[in-house]
Amino acid sequence: MTDPSAELEAFRAEVRTWIEQNFPKSLAGRAGALMGGETIDDSQREALEWGKRLGAKGWATPTWPAEYGGGGLSQTQARVLNQELDRAGAFNPLVRTTGMGITMVGPTILEYGTEDQKQRHIPRICRGEVFWSLGYSEPNAGSDLASLQTRAEDAGDHWVVNGQKTWTSGADISDWCGVLVRTDPDAPKRDGISFLMIDMNQPGIETRPIRLIGGASPFCETFFNDARAEKNEMLGEMNAGWTVGKRLLQHERQSQTGATSGLGGGPRKSLGDLAKEYVGVDEQGRLADPDLRARVTDQMMEAKAHALTLARIAAEARGNAKVSAAASIMKNAASTIAQKRAELSLEIMGSQGLGWEGEGFEKSELDAVRNWLSGKAMSIYGGSFEIQNNIIAKNILGLPENTQRG
Repeated sequence: MTDPSAELEAFRAEVRTWIEQNFPKSLAGRAGALMGGETIDDSQREALEWGKRLGAKGWATPTWPAEYGGGGLSQTQARVLNQELDRAGAFNPLVRTTGMGITMVGPTILEYGTEDQKQRHIPRICRGEVFWSLGYSEPNAGSDLASLQTRAEDAGDHWVVNGQKTWTSGADISDWCGVLVRTDPDAPKRDGISFLMIDMNQPGIETRPIRLIGGASPFCETFFNDARAEKNEMLGEMNAGWTVGKRLLQHERQSQTGATSGLGGGPRKSLGDLAKEYVGVDEQGRLADPDLRARVTDQMMEAKAHALTLARIAAEARGNAKVSAAASIMKNAASTIAQKRAELSLEIMGSQGLGWEGEGFEKSELDAVRNWLSGKAMSIYGGSFEIQNNIIAKNILGLPENTQRG
């Protein structure tokens, strides 16, 4: 009988060797700087080449079926892969360079797509050749998403799409967009929605970036003016897009729990080490401020408990992890932990945590301020903190519906 642990260690050795042979050591530990950068320097080019190698191997999407370009690995093997990426300070650039492709759109196509759709779209996502965005929210349809008014009309051999979306992350640089549209205006609002995959490279689509307080512009307003969507690009059945769209959001929340980021990049400096560096220690080597020491300890314990819970969920799934409403719990927990860390980081840095630009600040200090600001959105995007609590109440605790049904 084959020893599973021996097989896993053999796989680990294979992964370690492949990473040593293919990952540029000059990129070690630089995931955040490179993936967030806007300029293409030599390091960015190396990162793009590394992404191509990872995609060609199938390890950018390790658990996706090999027949579509994925790695075909088990959940256990995927964890080993992520562990070895972290050990080498390596990362998966395709998680960001495909936009919503790996974390949301791809998994949904694998579940609801036709064989033709899988063959056309999934391999390109696996190789990092296409950037996906999503058209969900509208100016008058945010938390009440089912009130959306962007419509798609049957033009015989294609759909004609008109309307406006907002907060469409990366729409200005995306190749494709998954859009929720109204295909039956006379049906109850959740029953008249369909999910269309739309080619963004056409004159009928206009995007306008929205500048955020953190300085970046990842979000856009997107206008569809007689835009074209092909008949074979409807994901799922006509007027059943609400079901498809909700499932995609579960994948989004799962990606925001901290369980499947796939970025790697090696361990970052702990909050305790950061505090010792800026605040100093007493004669016993402890943080000199006892109140801060207690709060840093609490935050580190919460982060560790969160990580252990994610590991337990994966272990209990016995290598066949499923996305469920429980992702809402972990998404809210991840948001709270990240925001607390950002707040504490600025407090620890003192006046050095108040900079926006200038030679008096290290890049890590300026990044901390921007991360603190942009991190405020974590409890809003992917479904707000309150929306997640409603999902938890209804689908996990079994509490009665206290708003409209659906």
